[in-house]
Amino acid sequence: MVNMVDQQDAAEDIVIAGAGVAGLAVALGLHRKGVRCVVLESSPVLRTSGFAIAAWTNAFRALDALGVGDTIRSKHLQIQGACVMSSTTGQVAREVDLRVQGKWGPHEARCVQRNVLLQALEEELPRGTIRYSSKIVSIDDCDDAKILHLADGSTLRAKGPDGHGFEPKMLQFGGQGFRAGLVPCNRTDVYWFFTWSPSPTPDGKDDAEQNPAEMKQFVLAKLRSIKAPADVLGAVERSEMNDVLVAPLRYRPPLSLLFASICKGNVCVAGDALHPTTPDLAQGACVALEDAVVLARCLGDAIVGKERESVEAALRRYAGIRRWRSAQVIAASYMVGLVQQSDHAVVRFARDRLLFGMLAKGLLIMPDYDCGTL
Repeated sequence: MVNMVDQQDAAEDIVIAGAGVAGLAVALGLHRKGVRCVVLESSPVLRTSGFAIAAWTNAFRALDALGVGDTIRSKHLQIQGACVMSSTTGQVAREVDLRVQGKWGPHEARCVQRNVLLQALEEELPRGTIRYSSKIVSIDDCDDAKILHLADGSTLRAKGPDGHGFEPKMLQFGGQGFRAGLVPCNRTDVYWFFTWSPSPTPDGKDDAEQNPAEMKQFVLAKLRSIKAPADVLGAVERSEMNDVLVAPLRYRPPLSLLFASICKGNVCVAGDALHPTTPDLAQGACVALEDAVVLARCLGDAIVGKERESVEAALRRYAGIRRWRSAQVIAASYMVGLVQQSDHAVVRFARDRLLFGMLAKGLLIMPDYDCGTL
């Protein structure tokens, strides 16, 4: 959420609530436009909910506009292809090259560690814009692994120098009431996800969700049921479950977004507050970065640039640009997830023989978008 504050009421002209991807990216975009802002974050630590995000072509266009695209590229592998696995045979049903030409140039996809992205955005901001207290305090050797101790007491485990052995390709699995995937971040770290519809208990939580050991066995059992490769099972088996986040998916009906209030007066929303989406197209953070560039451009042009319009008018212009794009992403992500997870016999037959190719190619449709420059 972004709020414009009258000068007689506060020392700052622009206050950004939330130091997530969208919040920090908006702050950096405004900084590039010569507009000062302050970011307020309620959490005392860097918010690293979720280990990594998939950054596609559209995200890197936004990152390039913000001036940090090459920094992120230098620390993450470019994903060359996507392999969709059949839930019937356990074999590759379709493989798609993710480096093909799109409307705006060659496609690009990388699995970006969230803390690396936030740090890159923060480092480009003027000192004092925002302060984080989550720092690495020590790194210990443990056999073939490194144990990273963070200031908030949590730990991260990374494999040793031999690497994980996965090719730079995204693996996707689906069917039997769940969908899952795995993608390498670099030579030593991989990101995996598992999405399912739980059976709620009286307290509103799934049994497996309440016990990390049961959660791991639940995920492994589901992956074995669709004949997932041994190295994928091994990656889940070796995962420290205190590094695994369990969270409900949020969904906003796309038609309601077409008529909902994105801005009101001098307040607007961006990022997940605007377009909560299922992860099936891996576009949540990518579209949040698009929001940031468009919002910073609209506000910057209104305050110090060529438009010289009111802040309220600038936010309305931002809302008009982002409304339909947000609805498209929400709807497409939901439909892809629905098809991937369904265990209906007809859907399963069509998915394994016809739809996997369409779904794999669909990964390249939403990223083929240009949010413009600052």
